[in-house]
Amino acid sequence: MKLNGEEEEKVVVGYALTSKKKKSFLKPNFIALARSVTEDFRHKHPEVTILDPPDAIQHLLNRQSMLQNVAELNLSDCHGKVGVPQQLVITKNPSTIINEVTKAGMKLPLVAKPLVVDGSAKSHELCIAYDEVSLSKLEPPLVLQEFVNHGGLLFKIYIVGETIKVVRRFSLPNVSKHELLDVDGLFRLPRVSCAAASADDADLDPNIAEHPPRPLLERLARDLRCRLGLRLFNIDMIREHGTKDVFYVIDINYFPGYGKMPEYEHIFIDFLLSLVQNKCKKRDGT
Repeated sequence: MKLNGEEEEKVVVGYALTSKKKKSFLKPNFIALARSVTEDFRHKHPEVTILDPPDAIQHLLNRQSMLQNVAELNLSDCHGKVGVPQQLVITKNPSTIINEVTKAGMKLPLVAKPLVVDGSAKSHELCIAYDEVSLSKLEPPLVLQEFVNHGGLLFKIYIVGETIKVVRRFSLPNVSKHELLDVDGLFRLPRVSCAAASADDADLDPNIAEHPPRPLLERLARDLRCRLGLRLFNIDMIREHGTKDVFYVIDINYFPGYGKMPEYEHIFIDFLLSLVQNKCKKRDGT
């Protein structure tokens, strides 16, 4: 940015706004313009280390595209199978949802998630639809995913560069066909890992609690780092109940709550130091 005809220099602007003012001031057009300035700076100053470029982060802000990279992976030779639940994007009239679900051959129950992931609490609000009537109560735009029984346990896989940490969290209980006959309506919950407490210290069935195979996680993390162009994200993964090596990725989140990851302080500092060391090696040609 040029100031009064002088040489180009970086301008950093800080702000302190109330929530109300933030909504009225930081509008999409303003944010888009600020992002373009950031991108321009990145291209003009390649010597500056950018952890994760904004255009790559943008890819994870839409649930329609976020899981596509996982669906395209072939991890059949890594001690397990990783896929994504069958999903359907609904962008308009909720009255068409039943027909769209029937046409897609999807089975109840279905998990409904907001299409856009913007970091707000609302973008993590989920619903479970147990019958067709409840489908018409949903509010597009949204993504519908087939619910996969997973023993009430979810694996949060934190990625910090090449470091991988797995944390177990309680999740939604299994649903049987018999139970579906007795359920009516729409069940709303804040997020899939709705019980925020860690399940790492709980007395769990070993068949459910066993971590996904390390080679599988290393390959999955490496391939997603490459495909996404990101180094700071987490993967929400479940194991299909009754299996040992069939896993599903149900969400990918950029820069998640690393404070809930064991030893995050040391891991994150080591990661930042490694970026500096690698840059020095490249500069010195070593």
